[in-house]
Amino acid sequence: MADFEKPHDVPEDDAQLARMGHKAELQRNFSTLSMLGLAFAVLNSWTALSASLSISLTSGGSTSVIWGLVTAGTCNLCIAASLAEFLSAYPTAGGQYHWVAVSWPQWVPILSWVTGWINVAGWIALVATNALLSSQLIAGIVSAVYPDFVWQRWQQFLIYVGYTILAFVVNAFMNSVLPVIYRGAFTWSIGGFALVSITVLACASPDYSSAYFVFCDFVNQTGWPDGVAWLLGLLQGGLGVTAFDAVAHMIEAEVPQPSIRGPKIMVSCVGIGTFTGAVFLIVLLFVAGDIDEVINSSAGPLLQIFLHATKNTAGAICLLMLPLVCLAFATLSVMTTSSRMIFAFARDGGLPASKFFARVHPKLGVPINALGLTALVVVIFGCIYLGSTSAFNAIISSSVVALDLSYAMPIAVNCLRGRNILPDRYWKVPSVMGWVIDMISLSYIALTTVLFLFPPERPVTGSSMNYCIVAFAIIVIVSVVQWIIDGRKNFKGPRVDV
Repeated sequence: MADFEKPHDVPEDDAQLARMGHKAELQRNFSTLSMLGLAFAVLNSWTALSASLSISLTSGGSTSVIWGLVTAGTCNLCIAASLAEFLSAYPTAGGQYHWVAVSWPQWVPILSWVTGWINVAGWIALVATNALLSSQLIAGIVSAVYPDFVWQRWQQFLIYVGYTILAFVVNAFMNSVLPVIYRGAFTWSIGGFALVSITVLACASPDYSSAYFVFCDFVNQTGWPDGVAWLLGLLQGGLGVTAFDAVAHMIEAEVPQPSIRGPKIMVSCVGIGTFTGAVFLIVLLFVAGDIDEVINSSAGPLLQIFLHATKNTAGAICLLMLPLVCLAFATLSVMTTSSRMIFAFARDGGLPASKFFARVHPKLGVPINALGLTALVVVIFGCIYLGSTSAFNAIISSSVVALDLSYAMPIAVNCLRGRNILPDRYWKVPSVMGWVIDMISLSYIALTTVLFLFPPERPVTGSSMNYCIVAFAIIVIVSVVQWIIDGRKNFKGPRVDV
């Protein structure tokens, strides 16, 4: 690409974007606090971790809940620190698929294609994950109020679809107020975390669980060997601290000084998420009461813990409203990020009908077609829930595995090329430390990618298998067909349009 001369009337942020080959099309209206609010709302750690307690309570018990999060949080901090170097050097909405392109030019088309498809799939699956967690909390409220009510899968599926449509409508028609919403999301999340923690501790006093139970109790109801069961429980911790690449996908055209602010936001949201998540889970386990009742409750583990702590149904439901609203914010923010990722990949010709999905609505100022594609695929993806008893694990596994694989691609390329390919940047990890965190990151991703495709329990039946592998097979088939038909001829990686 020819050297780019910045005209005097072009902002530095837009000039930096132009040097990477793109013109600014979206409004740059997110402050650092708004962006941190969006990133924290995407991770939504304390809420996501508590809403997905059913994963770890039967697959390692308290040891998996607490120490699994510590393990996942530490490894994801390493991943975030590694990716922050790329973000500081190349702050573009393409994120991972753009970074592998500039890191290994001779392998641009295929590396960018694979990384882009994996990343798009991961973000769409994450929208589905948040909508599913929300629908489960709502179903739990109904079960707590009407214990004899028996939920049908299609009923919960309709709640899931309703959440998805709501997120689409807000993203499409209320874009100008999204920064305000995300600032509110950050405040609501931190305030809700503090309020719920203090309330349940005060209500349960002095009937707390022992410290041994909170930090050392081991439970295995999966049918897998104990070691495998504990590792499978890492899925809960992995969900709670993943998706921090939201910062990259939103930062290109919507955050000032992206190469400086972006890396700080990316690493900070993982650190905040791990800390608040660990504290909240410890609080919940101290007030959990009868753990067998928590595991088997039709109201769900989180609401049952609130019921044990408050000994009042109305009070427990009021407390549940706080994480439920957080999940609503999360569904909004994840769909925002997913649509920006689809927009960026389509802009570079990576999807079928790319020109259609890369359009920005002239009046709304958002990639409306990318938003519509996200909502449609999320609804289709949710159909897994209608036919599988392990759909909860399958949908969560799909999002965590796909996102982690997309993180591994630029890190692996950087390592294979000696960690000396990035230009001067504001965020730079010292060489030796960089190698250490890269090796930790790649080892963690390799291990969990295999494990999270396992069925959650044995023996395995047709309805209890982990359909995450089926979802990946469909993605692979569609991407390979698209590559053969169009990609190998026309896809050249990130395009230059300036």
